[in-house]
Amino acid sequence: MHLQPPEGAAADWTVPQNWAHYTPEDHAVWDTLFARQAKLLPGRASEAYLRGLDVLRLSKPGIPDFKELSDRLMKLTGWQVVAVPGLVPDDVFFEHMANRRFVAGNFIRRRDQLDYLQEPDVFHDVFGHVPMLADPRFAEYLVAYGQGGLRANGMDALKYLARLYWYTVEFGLVAEPEGLRIYGAGIVSSFAESRFALEDASPNRIGFDLERVMRSAYRIDDFQQTYFVIPSFDELLRVTVETDFAPLYEAIRGQADIAVGEIVPGDTVLTLGTQDYARGKVPA
Repeated sequence: MHLQPPEGAAADWTVPQNWAHYTPEDHAVWDTLFARQAKLLPGRASEAYLRGLDVLRLSKPGIPDFKELSDRLMKLTGWQVVAVPGLVPDDVFFEHMANRRFVAGNFIRRRDQLDYLQEPDVFHDVFGHVPMLADPRFAEYLVAYGQGGLRANGMDALKYLARLYWYTVEFGLVAEPEGLRIYGAGIVSSFAESRFALEDASPNRIGFDLERVMRSAYRIDDFQQTYFVIPSFDELLRVTVETDFAPLYEAIRGQADIAVGEIVPGDTVLTLGTQDYARGKVPA
């Protein structure tokens, strides 16, 4: 990651999306990814995510134009989507989020990378994240998260906030009347993990607890061994807004990190995973 904005980027690291520069192949890759996820997600994705996918009209063929997308989002929750050249520094990320600007990569993966790409591209960022920004509760949660990130920058606490983001925004599950549903962008944008997170016997599924989440290590290179389940987006927002994070950070610093896949006393275990996948067995 650059320490200063790269050439062509503004001081806030934003760049033009350059929608006209996408090739027919770029749009075709988006359409391929979209079609298979759109078929897979009904009955698996949260009501809020599916509603956002619909109201933002992301089913329109081709990579969305950020300006058109932002116009629709602005009317719903006051958010907009801005393009960046790749990963940005933490303070830049938090500043944008606190001001209702979601940073998104403006490039798309190649056809031979449909199933995995280490750096977030426009499909992960827009298809995965943006539908949830149309939900007022989740939109406010991300504003609060950005504001908390700006405060945490001077508290040596960023790793704890990173874990909160990871286990909610990227890989969160929510309990709905019909059953568990996915809302995290890392899951809804993944063909394989959309099924694994809900249907495989391997991972743990644990009730959300803020301190527990912030103590929990994670892996970035494979399926999750533990997913945290929020009872509702209202509750996620309430806990975030009402918690004084400074003493929580201090309390966590005095405790050991919880290893990936570990169950600890006090966990509300909804599904005790077999951890077969972590031991090298192929998921069902």
